[in-house]
Amino acid sequence: MASQTVENYLKALYQAERVLADPAALVPMGRLASALGVVPGTATTMVKALAEAGLARYEPYVGVRLTPAGEKLAARVLRRHRVVEQFLVQVMGMRWDEVHDEAERLEHAVSDRLVERIDEMLGHPAVDPHGDPIPDPEGTMAAPPGDTLLSCALRTPVRILRVVDQSAAFLQLVDARGLKPGTVVEVDARDAEPADAVRLTIAGGGRVTIDGRAASRLQVERVG
Repeated sequence: MASQTVENYLKALYQAERVLADPAALVPMGRLASALGVVPGTATTMVKALAEAGLARYEPYVGVRLTPAGEKLAARVLRRHRVVEQFLVQVMGMRWDEVHDEAERLEHAVSDRLVERIDEMLGHPAVDPHGDPIPDPEGTMAAPPGDTLLSCALRTPVRILRVVDQSAAFLQLVDARGLKPGTVVEVDARDAEPADAVRLTIAGGGRVTIDGRAASRLQVERVG
């Protein structure tokens, strides 16, 4: 079962499970198919194969969820991906908006042994360039922050931790606005009408305005 397609399905399921409101709920087949860019029938065929291999639990017309064995394998794939992304930015000097596709290819080629050597060389980073938590070698992964620039308290210093939308266009927008992970900002105001604008002050100087959709994709933690 150790193939690139299988690893892609396991990783997609692993990530989909972590955004469900109910931590025990099944991932709908339509959502999984959409994440992988395939039709539901194709996804169902692969999910049945995963279930037969003991890597997933599938309930027809309801959804699918990884078994403990499937979750462990998925975490390994995700760990490879995020360590490779960090390596490409930190060592190879690539931009954070161009590393995803490279990491998608390399995550299936590098061995876990090589990933551990890379991780050691990088200083055991906790997150990748986008702020996504990196699973540890045992598959444990920190929970992402709950607040965003759309939900955090006004006029309170917060640190940007994670960029949820990792499309190249959005990452370039975030970069241009100076809102990369690690940046401390305060939300001055949210104007719902008519502009849907979120006005920010960046620590150290500078003010920027983004729309509500962008603000909802920047996860933060309160400073102090």
